[in-house]
Amino acid sequence: MNFSACLSSRIFNTTFSLQRQLKLNASFSLDKPSLRNLQEWIIYPPQSKMKMFLIPPIIFLMAAILIIPFILFVIFSRVNIRQETRYLLLGNALLFDLIYLIFYTLSAVLNVSNLNLPRSVCVILLFLLAMTYSGGLLTAAAMVLDTYLAILWPLHYTSILPSSRTKKVILLLWISSGIFPGIVFVILQVTQTPNLCQVETCSVPVILVMTLHGNDAMKFCFVISVSALFLCLSLILCCYMVLYFKTKQSGIWKSIFSRASVTFLMHHIVLFLHFSPLLALVVESLLYVHGVIRLQTGISVSLIICNVLIILPKALSPYLYGLRYREISSSLKFFLRRKRVTMISPVSST
Repeated sequence: MNFSACLSSRIFNTTFSLQRQLKLNASFSLDKPSLRNLQEWIIYPPQSKMKMFLIPPIIFLMAAILIIPFILFVIFSRVNIRQETRYLLLGNALLFDLIYLIFYTLSAVLNVSNLNLPRSVCVILLFLLAMTYSGGLLTAAAMVLDTYLAILWPLHYTSILPSSRTKKVILLLWISSGIFPGIVFVILQVTQTPNLCQVETCSVPVILVMTLHGNDAMKFCFVISVSALFLCLSLILCCYMVLYFKTKQSGIWKSIFSRASVTFLMHHIVLFLHFSPLLALVVESLLYVHGVIRLQTGISVSLIICNVLIILPKALSPYLYGLRYREISSSLKFFLRRKRVTMISPVSST
């Protein structure tokens, strides 16, 4: 069987979900030794390195599981909280992040275990990763727009975004988060050759390197994808900057330790954590394409990007956003205090 055709088939089966984080490159050509080395790496991956990079996803998932379910419980169990748009959007964003962490950690564990998933299972897993990643970004953009409306149009805010309309917006976010991965999949399905080989890897970091050997259709999807990501993140940044300049004269920014200043800094930290993996991926791709770094280095950088940089903000956001809201933090403190009293009471009675 022809090696290039076989590898192209694997790329088609596994790369359509990478629309969320791919690089901007119009034309490139990689030599056949690189393809052979990549094939060898896929068949005989270094287990010690793979196990080492499995630690961050597990830690981040555990950190998220410790807090996100409690925040979601507080939001949806209290009527006064779930009637507010900002809390509904926050709960939706945390749900997207938790689902992404679960599925990505699952995929990382399966790859370290050397389990070859069937093509259909791999496609579904990658599609869910793409959908939840896109949904998280879209929800973040919706949260910024909600803050923008609440600050600049406070008198009309409740009429523009009541809770009933917010639920429709959330439904639209879920639908929209699946449309773009679906479009990418259809494009690749129409333009690719028939499947000649079974999928041997569902590892997202490896797929990132495999995409550098793709055809024009893949390059087109990469350009559209990275442009959409930069556009979404740039809109979020612009909204924050507009809010800063619009409220600068109100005096809320005079103290560096004011609530507004700390919140503004927190938003920009999270935004930087979302920007950094995309920029790192673009730089890594350019260096790999031009032969500055070798295959092993490229895969190692991709592992750092996927297993650390991309999932880091998803693990930190519930602690930064959720505990920042007074209503949620006070409810969590009350819940923990009540649970502690419940645990101590039987001991006291004895």
